[in-house]
Amino acid sequence: MLFRSGFLVTVATACLLACFGCSSAKPAPATPLDATRPQSASVVAAPGANATALASAADRPEHALAKVPVSSADPQWGDVDAPVTVVQFSDFQCPFCSRVLATLEQLKQKYGPTRLRLVFKHNPLPFHAAARPAAEAAAAVYMLAGNDAFFAFHDRAFANQQRLTPENLDSWAKAAGVQIPALHAWLESGKASAKIDEDMQLARTIGATGTPGFRINGVTLSGAQPLESFVAIIDEQLAAAEQLTQSGTPPRLVYVSLTNKNTVVEPPPAPPQPEPEDTQVWNVPIAADDPQRGPRDALVTVVQFSDYQCPFCKRVEDTLREVRQFYGDDLRIVWKDNPLPFHPRALPAAQLARLIYQKRGNDAFWQAHDALFDSQPALEDSDLERIAKQLGLPAKGLPAGGAADKLRARIEQSVEQATDFEARGTPHFFINGRRLSGAQPLDAFKKLIDEELAKARALVTSGTPRAKVYAELVEHGKGPPPPESKHIALRPGAASRGKANAPVVIQMFSDYQCPFCKRVEPTLDTLEKDFKGSVRIVWRHLPLPFHKNAQAAAEASEEVLAQKGPAAFWHYHDLLLEAQADPGLERATLEALADKLGLDMARFKAALDGRVHQAKVDADAEAASRAGINGTPAFVINDYYLSGAQPVAAFRKLVKLALKTSAKP
Repeated sequence: MLFRSGFLVTVATACLLACFGCSSAKPAPATPLDATRPQSASVVAAPGANATALASAADRPEHALAKVPVSSADPQWGDVDAPVTVVQFSDFQCPFCSRVLATLEQLKQKYGPTRLRLVFKHNPLPFHAAARPAAEAAAAVYMLAGNDAFFAFHDRAFANQQRLTPENLDSWAKAAGVQIPALHAWLESGKASAKIDEDMQLARTIGATGTPGFRINGVTLSGAQPLESFVAIIDEQLAAAEQLTQSGTPPRLVYVSLTNKNTVVEPPPAPPQPEPEDTQVWNVPIAADDPQRGPRDALVTVVQFSDYQCPFCKRVEDTLREVRQFYGDDLRIVWKDNPLPFHPRALPAAQLARLIYQKRGNDAFWQAHDALFDSQPALEDSDLERIAKQLGLPAKGLPAGGAADKLRARIEQSVEQATDFEARGTPHFFINGRRLSGAQPLDAFKKLIDEELAKARALVTSGTPRAKVYAELVEHGKGPPPPESKHIALRPGAASRGKANAPVVIQMFSDYQCPFCKRVEPTLDTLEKDFKGSVRIVWRHLPLPFHKNAQAAAEASEEVLAQKGPAAFWHYHDLLLEAQADPGLERATLEALADKLGLDMARFKAALDGRVHQAKVDADAEAASRAGINGTPAFVINDYYLSGAQPVAAFRKLVKLALKTSAKP
């Protein structure tokens, strides 16, 4: 969420964002390179590979001496003497690395190879099981066949991020022009592995611990940042490079000079202090149709929020198996779905498991559960059909249409519970109401279970029936916090869509230049479909002061509303968000988009010049300020408040609550 006070809260999730965009590489060589015996550690350029780029990189040994060293051992795009070099530390299994590809492609198109060089370095994160093998295969492809082959492999790997199997790695290497015996021989030689270790050590040395991580002439940029964040640093470095060359620095020394000046190596962080033990008990309800493993009168109940596509959830299953074997009938595990939005195959997998639960019962559900985790990361439709067939459910019985909607609704209830109880990320556990987050080791589970088992046995000794132990232990536990409330009156004439008498009104305080405001738009579209006829969206302006074009864009949209009405306003709104990063919301863009909609351009320009709609925009911003809303996007759903580009489950929960309260007399 972006704040008016002038700082940017970056989105941090499991991994950060980045990696090269879709490569403009030439087709792979027609004849695969055959090198079953690696002869040297040097890069071998295959026929058709970018031999010029490789040679020019080798001609700049000075770059290997910079604080962020670059050499011919690194895959590269752009001229070796480009004034700005973006070094990227990336992970083939990191979803944020794949998401930033389009941004990097935009940078290539904007600056071209004479002004910008992109350099790829590997940093496979330890909790991404498939990332290291993919990195080694990619490094071997580069060593054997050069830049073009590397980027051909790179593009396929990121396009199939959930299917980084050994068979696919071989197939992609072959398609890039490397014969399989050559690939395997090179991998066995250890040279590719050594390159990965070297890149990872460099990442640790300069503090690039997450992915994607960037060093732009040594300037740090972390995560899958929007285009404008890259552009601001690159433009600054272009100016600095020009000053250097004008003062006599040879172009070949610009990278070293600027990188050594800009690179700041942070001291290693102090060892983390142990956090105080969390003794809070949460009253997590268990529904009659929650799948369960173990007797219902077990003394310890482990409620598990999980995701079939999450590698950590898969990893912890072995630990849970040991726990079940160790504690026997004293333990039960209760499954609750929490498919994360950036795992596209998690929801279909959850729907299949839930369908099997409905049709075949609890035992069949756990068979499906085990089969889905065994299949991960292969969870495409064909994989789900195979699992369904194995469990005696015909493929044609997979959920579709209204049946799928019902299954999805049940899963959404579970996701809403995860939000209620602050179960952020997966896997997440509550052990007799005590929180345990992540794929913890066996000892962490046993410590908590032993503590709760002692309490439970004491209750039984004092006369509490085993079947009532869980309810007794969590009865006075903490429940979900009530939603935050804000009351903001509607501004007459504000643009809206949806029925005028809809029971739920969502006032969206937004900024056309805010990337998070753009990101949340598909979520609003989903809400309108899910609650058709019950939701009305009202646009309220909150242009943030550090977005220089946001105020003018807001006033321009009001002029479109004045001339053409709500339908044209929302069309213009969509065009503004599409133009947010490229070409940007400069005055020329505002006019071009308005002209595209057939506005009276003389009147449009006069309205912007005369600040005709400034008062409306300022009134919205003032209303937000009085209510304590300082960032975008922000939402007032009837009188319930939600801040930021939240997942759709958070919106659904408040819309349902608003519908319920609006129905009361």
